[in-house]
Amino acid sequence: MANISPRKLRDDLYFYSYQQDSNIPLVISVLASLIERNLARNERIAKNCTWALSKNVRTRVFDCHETPDMTIQSYLERIFRYTRAGPSVYVVAYVYIDRCCQLYPEFRISPRNVHRLLITTIMVASKYVEDMNYRNSYFARVGGLTTNEMNKLEMEFLFLMGFKFHVNVSVFESYCCHLEREVSIGGGYEIERTLRCAEEIKSKQIEERRCSQITRVLL
Repeated sequence: MANISPRKLRDDLYFYSYQQDSNIPLVISVLASLIERNLARNERIAKNCTWALSKNVRTRVFDCHETPDMTIQSYLERIFRYTRAGPSVYVVAYVYIDRCCQLYPEFRISPRNVHRLLITTIMVASKYVEDMNYRNSYFARVGGLTTNEMNKLEMEFLFLMGFKFHVNVSVFESYCCHLEREVSIGGGYEIERTLRCAEEIKSKQIEERRCSQITRVLL
């Protein structure tokens, strides 16, 4: 099993190319893998301990009436596809999620709150990291919410966090390393790297056939 090197993820974060729409940043798969394991762990805890359910009204603002029928991976890819938020935004969003869990130990990420938590933290992180951003109404449509819901979630989250959203370089780097270690446990990077190589080979073969066809026409 190959581990992700810190340099590899940092290269993806700082030098990611947006030339091809199919190129999903590595950090999205890493974050999805981590959150899915966290969800599975919390569900096991909830089955055995009724006290594990959050009773804090403030943190339950992320709960939705019906569990969205979309995987974490698909939801993150959708957010990236329509917002083009840089890879570093997802790391900062993860920092915010972790801080929230530390501030409110009774808060548990669950299928009912994970999607709203992700779209909220990513939107706030985007405003912190990026120079230009979409309006809340656009993030709402991407996340499957109304504008009023998005505005309320953002406001509640700002107060939950005490408006403390600064992330310095050392903290950012430490979370990058944490994401690398987490995904390497499940071998997620090895799988993704294999798929990427296969896609690159396939695209090259298609390009070569196309060039060959053009050459025949010209001749």
